[in-house]
Amino acid sequence: MKSLIMLMLFTSLTMASGDAGHGQLHLTTTWVGILSFIVFVIGYYFIATEDKYHINKAKPALLTGTGIFMLIGLYIAFTGDKAMGEHLHLEINHLIVEIAGIFFFLFVAMTYIEAMIDRGVFSALRYNLVSKGYDYKKLFWVTGFLAFFISPIADNLTTALILSTVLITIDKTNKAFIVPSAVNIVVAANAGGAWSPFGDITTLMVWVAGKGQFMDFLHLFPAAFIGWIVTAYLLSRFIPAGNPPSTDGEEKVEILEGGKVIMGLFGLTIFLAVMSHNVLHLPAMWGMMFGLAILKMYVYKINRSASDTQINAFSWIAKIENDTLLFFFGILAAVGGLHFLGFLEYFTALYTQFGATAVNIGVGFLSAVIDNVPVMSAVLKSSPDMGVHAHAQWMLVTLTAGVGGSLISFGSAAGVGVMGKLHGIYTFASHMKLAWTVLVGYIISVSIWYVQFMILGFGA
Repeated sequence: MKSLIMLMLFTSLTMASGDAGHGQLHLTTTWVGILSFIVFVIGYYFIATEDKYHINKAKPALLTGTGIFMLIGLYIAFTGDKAMGEHLHLEINHLIVEIAGIFFFLFVAMTYIEAMIDRGVFSALRYNLVSKGYDYKKLFWVTGFLAFFISPIADNLTTALILSTVLITIDKTNKAFIVPSAVNIVVAANAGGAWSPFGDITTLMVWVAGKGQFMDFLHLFPAAFIGWIVTAYLLSRFIPAGNPPSTDGEEKVEILEGGKVIMGLFGLTIFLAVMSHNVLHLPAMWGMMFGLAILKMYVYKINRSASDTQINAFSWIAKIENDTLLFFFGILAAVGGLHFLGFLEYFTALYTQFGATAVNIGVGFLSAVIDNVPVMSAVLKSSPDMGVHAHAQWMLVTLTAGVGGSLISFGSAAGVGVMGKLHGIYTFASHMKLAWTVLVGYIISVSIWYVQFMILGFGA
């Protein structure tokens, strides 16, 4: 279904498009353009139907992204166009730098998350929540607040997976509690990720692309928070009364040696990334890699001390989600290929025809259906004219791409992760029964943005 919608989208864009921008190649109607687009649609079909064919989405994404540029290379070799070959060389070098910045940033963040998992940080969090004796409604609110405030640092997917595990631990049989709570966690994780450059891959992409400074994203906090609170309030009305089964007898979980220091080093690493990007004129990933070096030196210190603890930092790296990293590589390369061929010029036609605000709000709905990563990549690559309020519009599309993924269960990485963790409980159908609450929150978030940025001018 997603691939069909993608096909319809590009077809409508092609029909609506006028002249493309200056300096952009126009290969959309050549054999390489048509074949590349077919490869993209087929690849995206297998990405969207990952569960049906039991194929990891990184495989079709990587094949699609690299395959499109191989076709472009063949086209240039057949035509012998040296100028186009030089253009391809410059374009792909720029794309490699762009992807590497995101790739290594996530690489370090994932390593730190695995380190904290290994040291029992999140296990201790789960135990403390379960052992408090809270009733269902209080657990609903606590897990929601944790999701909203952890995701800006740990990313929305990791946060959603951790807290959905907590839900199962609390009461694995009470669907009346688990389903609304799962929706709440997904919405909170995505909303929390929208106001931090580290909370979602889309916000990271916007930050790395230089469309906003670090502090600019914090201005999205009111819209993200109030929108989530409204959705959470509506969802809380479906939470049953009473308390979950007792956890008496469960062994207490403590954070292992080095865990608290690693938490502090993760905070330092995030600070170094911000300083690298904003002050030192270095990529954000450079600060992250420096933070990884500090982590490794700390592990060396622990292993050389008199303590019995021995840690293998490379085991954390081995456990990171390499398939996720390769998926991002493939999908960003694929969108980069479509940009080189001229397809994304059609995307800019929408901004000209309907205006930035309308299109950016629509991006949220499109993100829910297609996935926010390729949609945001397309927006950034096409670099449309956002008008006189360009900064406010970039903040809007950051908000809508992040929050909009919650409208449908598979619209975000957080939603897909929770569907896998709560298999058979949190499903597309169970989510859609409560999706109206998410839509209300989405409308509230956009309304808050409009009042804050366009009327009051705060953060614009």
